[in-house]
Amino acid sequence: MQAETAVAVQPVVVSRTRRPQTEQSPLPAIGLGPDRFVNRELSWIAFNRRVLSEASKPHHPLLERVNFLSISGTNLDEFYMVRVAALMGQISAGVNRRSPDGRSPAETLVEVNAAAAQLMAEQQACWRQLRAELAAADVHVIDPDELTASEHDWLSDHFGSEIFPMLTPLAIDPAHPFPFIANLGFALVMSLRPRMAGARNLHALIPIPAVLPRFIRLPGSPLRFVMLEDVIRTFVDRIYNNCELLGYGTFRIIRDSEIELHEEAEDLVRSFQTLLRKRRRGNVVRLKINAQMPPDLRETVLQELRVDPANVVEADGIIGVAALAEIVECGRDDLRFESFEPRFPERIRSTGDDCFAAIRKKDLIVHHPYESFDVVVQFLRQAARDPEVLAIKQTLYRTPREDSPVVDALIEAAEAGKSVTALVELKARFNEEANIKLSRDMERAGVHVVYGFMGLKTHAKASLVIRQEPNGPISYVHFGTGNYHPATAKIYTDLSLFTCDPVIGRDAGALFNLLTGYAEPETWQAIKVAPAHLRRTLLGLIEQEVTHARAGRPASIWIKANALVDPEVIDALYGAGQAGVAIELVVRGVCCLRPGVPGLSDNIRAKSIVGRFLEHARIYCFGNGRKLPSRRAKVFISSADLMPRNLDRRCETMVPILNPTVHQQVLDQIMVANLNDRTQSWEMQGDGTYRPMQGDAKSESAHQYFMDNPSLSGRGKALRTGAPRSVPLGKSAT
Repeated sequence: MQAETAVAVQPVVVSRTRRPQTEQSPLPAIGLGPDRFVNRELSWIAFNRRVLSEASKPHHPLLERVNFLSISGTNLDEFYMVRVAALMGQISAGVNRRSPDGRSPAETLVEVNAAAAQLMAEQQACWRQLRAELAAADVHVIDPDELTASEHDWLSDHFGSEIFPMLTPLAIDPAHPFPFIANLGFALVMSLRPRMAGARNLHALIPIPAVLPRFIRLPGSPLRFVMLEDVIRTFVDRIYNNCELLGYGTFRIIRDSEIELHEEAEDLVRSFQTLLRKRRRGNVVRLKINAQMPPDLRETVLQELRVDPANVVEADGIIGVAALAEIVECGRDDLRFESFEPRFPERIRSTGDDCFAAIRKKDLIVHHPYESFDVVVQFLRQAARDPEVLAIKQTLYRTPREDSPVVDALIEAAEAGKSVTALVELKARFNEEANIKLSRDMERAGVHVVYGFMGLKTHAKASLVIRQEPNGPISYVHFGTGNYHPATAKIYTDLSLFTCDPVIGRDAGALFNLLTGYAEPETWQAIKVAPAHLRRTLLGLIEQEVTHARAGRPASIWIKANALVDPEVIDALYGAGQAGVAIELVVRGVCCLRPGVPGLSDNIRAKSIVGRFLEHARIYCFGNGRKLPSRRAKVFISSADLMPRNLDRRCETMVPILNPTVHQQVLDQIMVANLNDRTQSWEMQGDGTYRPMQGDAKSESAHQYFMDNPSLSGRGKALRTGAPRSVPLGKSAT
């Protein structure tokens, strides 16, 4: 049965004021200006620079450093596809509305492009350094003139059998219009002189198929790779044997990939299928060309693609840094992180692998990736096969393109005759096609598939299993901070809460009724849901800390999130800090709040953790009249970051942590370890820049701590072995 709760669920009283005010230092209403807010887009670039910095850290294994470089490239591509494309759209539409930091879209775009150009130059410098270090470790990326005779012969055969059949050379002239190049398309453009007397020089294009590997591994040992575009150029005479190559270049384009769905769409799936086809043809927002491309070819490409020269970037090195991920998988495990096997909660093992029995004993929280995502899959598979389970309800945001174990469990349950409902979010960016396919698969099996709200993304992560038991039906609930995706669960740090608390169970049922039928309950007893109540609840909790501070009681707030952007929440934190509330923020990515600014945010400290795993869990902690950490604190996990889109335009959940052991795990273990971390932490400065926190060989690493120590709520009988129950609070946390 459920143990006594750590913190009673109490209503949050919310003031009618826009944000907390302090008598000692009243703040004006939310206003614009760089002295108050960091620009969101520039803060994102600062985050991606932190990712890139990991590629230069010598204590990381060499191929992991290459991986960080690749990730920084993927991040930048998506940033331009979505965020920069939106800026350009605003400018084209004549929108001059200023962001909270006071910049217009045009002003922001100028600064973003300048910062991105610097970042790309740093990426190229990083690759040159890594390429040299890889060679020293016998992993070689070579130029064509470094090929041995035997390698050249092998590559000639490989080109003829594996590459040549995939290529489609295209002339560029009035009779052959410039072809459409899809988003992230990569191509070789050439200037050719026909050997036929009197024939004019011509331009030609060879689109490079995305299905071909970018790096061709040569036979033998040590590992030697040659780049695909270099291979095509080397054997171009096999394509144009009647021409002389005068000049060549490569280019890669990034298109606007945001999808706008009109409210009046009658069939959501059909509308998305149409929009996904249009995404391929979005406007070009970025054109990357190699610096050695001859001027005449450059001019041809710009004219044909109709690209503003301001959106063109020259790369003095590799084009498409993201492709370096291929090298990471070269088989040199000695140059990777040591393998790490996620733990499976001992408490479930001790119940004979019966998830329901373990959850009935006590709430359980699973800390991914340190604890296996298999727990979530086992929970749903057991529900599918248990004859006492009556119904399963599930939200799905991001899913694998193929072989989703969660979807397989739902299909199995439906085929067994259970009532199964899946809320599939079609608007999950870059996951739309996979979600449409899986929706069709589930519908064929008898799963009732719905697609949520037209105007809102359903970002909440929830499972509800209703099981018939001797005393009546019991609701078993899972709430998560991350997606039901087994691949990302291996690298994202997330939390999965399992409970059969009847109050949370009733709220979970109400959540699914809202998602499937717009049936909103009169009250939510425990969980808070955006966009209706989550913002108001957060502001009320912040204001309660202000009340404690004014009364002379301890007052503190700890927040762990991926992004802090919302101006109203930021102003509320400014006001709380000025009232004497001690505020510690762990914000991995974008942070628009300026910490440590005299007179504005003296009591606020902020940092970012970037390392082996991607910090993804959202945790909100409020001292409740006690100094943190405290068993009386109010602790919540959430699917929502502190951004306007999460609080106002998405369906999100914030769930209280009620069980004492789980409460201790989240607050005393997870949050304290994050605050104590110095080896992976970057301290944010008041001007929006970041500095790596200073540490030594004994400095704590949150990631290493969690790999070495089992979680509290999952240990079961192992809790008696004397292993540390919590992390001692270090000097880095107030």
